[in-house]
Formats: sequence, C-alpha cells, structure tokens
Amino acid sequence: MADKELTRLTIHEAHQLLKQRQISSVELTKAALKRISDVESKVHACLAIVEDGALEEAERADEYMRTAEDVAPLTGIPALIKDVICTRAIRTTCGSRMLEEFVSPYDATVIERLKAQKAIIVGKTNMDEFAMGSSNEHSAFFPTRNPWDLSRVPGGSSGGSAVAVSTGEAVYALGSDTGGSIRQPAGFCSVVGLKPTYGRVSRYGLIAFASSLDQIGPMTRDVTDCALVMNAIAGHDSRDSTSVPHPVPDYTRQLIADIKGLKLGVPREYLVEGTQDEVRAALETAIEKLRELGAEIDREATLPYTKYALAAFHVLAPSEASANLARYDGVKYGFSEADATNVIEATAKTRQFGFGPEVKRRIMLGTYALSAGYHEAHYLKAQKVRTLIKEEFDRAFEEYDALITPTSPTVPFKLGERMDDPMQMYLADVCTLPINIGGVPAISIPAGFAGDLPIGMQIIGRPFGEEQILRIAFAFEQATDWHKRTPEL
Repeated sequence: MADKELTRLTIHEAHQLLKQRQISSVELTKAALKRISDVESKVHACLAIVEDGALEEAERADEYMRTAEDVAPLTGIPALIKDVICTRAIRTTCGSRMLEEFVSPYDATVIERLKAQKAIIVGKTNMDEFAMGSSNEHSAFFPTRNPWDLSRVPGGSSGGSAVAVSTGEAVYALGSDTGGSIRQPAGFCSVVGLKPTYGRVSRYGLIAFASSLDQIGPMTRDVTDCALVMNAIAGHDSRDSTSVPHPVPDYTRQLIADIKGLKLGVPREYLVEGTQDEVRAALETAIEKLRELGAEIDREATLPYTKYALAAFHVLAPSEASANLARYDGVKYGFSEADATNVIEATAKTRQFGFGPEVKRRIMLGTYALSAGYHEAHYLKAQKVRTLIKEEFDRAFEEYDALITPTSPTVPFKLGERMDDPMQMYLADVCTLPINIGGVPAISIPAGFAGDLPIGMQIIGRPFGEEQILRIAFAFEQATDWHKRTPEL
C-alpha cells in the first residue's frame, strides 16, 4: 500500500491487515514517520519524535506477530501521546519551559497498558502549557495550527493530539481532559474524542493540572477505534487513589447501529448566547438524524445550574492548579534560575521565568481563591455549586439515556484572535467543562462543517455509561459521512 493510504487507516483496519500479513508494523510506522516529516512544518503538532525507538518497537511487534496466535488490537500500530503523560524514554515537557528537559523515571499506567499490547509510541504532541488553554497557543514552544485552515487554532489543550490524528501523523493519540481538552480540539479537527468518567482511566503518570477534574482519554478517527483504545487503557489502578474498581466491559460489543427507543435530551442551556448559526444548524441536522435512527428526542431538557459551571470551574481548577504547581520550585527537578542571591529569590525567579503568562494567571487566581478571607466566599461556594451540578446530572439521567449538545459554540477561531481576551478564550469550553465538574463521560464526534471548518457534536452519558454514548455515536457515524472527510495539506 502507498504511504498515504497507510496513514489513513483506522486501528481496526490496520489490525486486520497486520493479522493477514498484508502490511507490517515497520511499514505502518515508517509511513507515519514520513507523514510527520511531510506535514510538521505546516501544523506543528509534535514536540518529540523517537524515530529509531519506534522502528525498533515495530520490528519487535512484527517478530511477535509472526508466531502469536492472538494479536491484540493495538499491536504494531503507531500512536502519539500528549506531552502531559509521563513516558520513561521520551521527554515529558507539559509544553512548558519549566519541564523542557524533564525525562520521567517511569511510564504512566496508560503507557504501560499500551505497551502491554505492543503498541508503537512514536512521540509526544504539543499542548497548552500544563494543559491550561483552549487553543494550543499557550505552548511555551510554538502554536499548533488547524489542518483544515492553517490560520486557525486546533483547540486545546490536546490540540497536538487532535491534529496528529486528523492529518495521519498517527493512527490514534491520547489526550487529557480537565474542562474539554480532548473534546473541544476533537470537534475543531473533526476527529473522535472521549472524556471518560472520572476514575475510569488511571491518572497515575498524568502530570496534574486540577486533580479532581483531569482524565486521560482517546482521540481517534472513528468510534470503533475509540472503543478499542478504551478497552486497552480503562480499569482500576491501585497507584491512583481516585481510580474506581469498576468492571471494564468490552466497549466494542455495544457498537451497534441501533438506537431505537433511546431517549435523548437536548438541554437548552448549552445553546448559549453567541452560539454561531452554523453550529446551531449542524446540531439541528444531527438531532434530526438521531430521530430518524429511532431515538426519542426531548428538546425541553433543562440543566439550570449549567449557567454557573463556567464561574465554578474557574475557581476550582485554578485553586487546584495553585496547589499542584507549587512543587515547581527549582529545587527538586525542572528549570531552575541560577541568578539569585537566596532561596526565596531563586524560587520566585524560577517560577517567573519557568511558567508562561496563562499558567501564572491561573496560579494567581487559585491562590487568591484559597487565601484567608476569600476561601469561603469563592472556593467553598464553588464546591457547593459543583455538588448541585453533579446532582442535576444525576436527575437528568433518571429521565434520559444521554444528552446531546454542541461540542463548542463556535467553529475554530483565528490564531491570536482571543489571546488578549482571556474571558473569550475561556468561553470556548462553555459546553464541555460542566461534564468535568459532574465527573460524567462525554464524547465529541464529527457532525458537520461550516464551509471547510469542522463542527462537533457532544454526547453526554451517565457515570460509567461509556458503552451507551459509544453506541449512540457509532449509530450516528454509520449513518453519516462526516468522519470520512480529511484535510488537504
């Protein structure tokens, strides 16, 4: 097969070809590496590529497959990893000067689980610094560009992973999601992105932004691939105290193109003021398609506490970031400013020059919210709102099998357009961050275009209801062609 054909394969397509010996892992990995070489100068999706290591792993995978009776779905298939997930042999920078030279002494649990299937880790993807951003412009190294329009953002903070999958630089990628960082770039780049239930996937080895909100999840070309990656990475991990000992189903078993009788709610609060007409139109068309497929649609669904989610999130997440990022003091690891006369000055200068402006903004917001005299007025109140939002989701799922919303209120915006207006930047996540506050799962799937600019639809499920939202996403995907469109670079 030609290199271009190889780089458009899904996991399940590549798996069948590998099993039948029609292609090899080395061929697949070389095609991905060539694709990276061809398009990186345009999109800037990657921070590190380990060509020699990837090809050695591919050779070992091919040798294994020559004698193995049962080959795992991810064996021999190249992947890219968001640079917030620890990898023992590859730098983990978090898109920050603070960790520019940091090499983790261990693999994250999700990396161990990919390696157990003999997956090929090709490298690490660009991201907003410490996962704080909605556009991938807050990387300390360079912004990533949207392959559908190079003048626009790919979304963030997992923008590099979304672009890598969209362009064929890897067959799939891992991202992390604190307030929409998998789903929003998935919507902006026309790929599939799943934020699992909090506790469904181990956070061990995920460098923390906001520990009560962060989750690792897959970014793939189609829903089947998403289920296959979830099969590999989901499950309890004793090293993560927030990991839930809940049985892991085979997510592929619910991939049936039948949603007859399912009741889907469309909460009106998610069609916020400022939602673009093209996004509204695409969502309406998608909802009508779900109705044609047999789902019962209720447009009167309501989640009134949603309007408080943005404010609550931007108290809770910065507060946790303020505590988590206190460890970067220039002493234990990472960047250290040597030009200082004492320890206090050294720490202050390390944080001044090691962190970028958005990270410093959120640390200051969080420190303020946690400070004496303001803790109850801000942080404690936000925690109470969080409880109300969680209870509201619980009540909604007593009535509905899933909720349908836009992934983002807008199409991808121009690079630089919102950099001087943090509030407008934060509004990019207004449809996604309530899901993290509630701890429930949600998936973004391709649902249309405004010209050549992708539009995503979000499907929200009950806790540990990934099977249900994957089933709905699969049925919609089988009835549409949006996921088959690819950007021309």
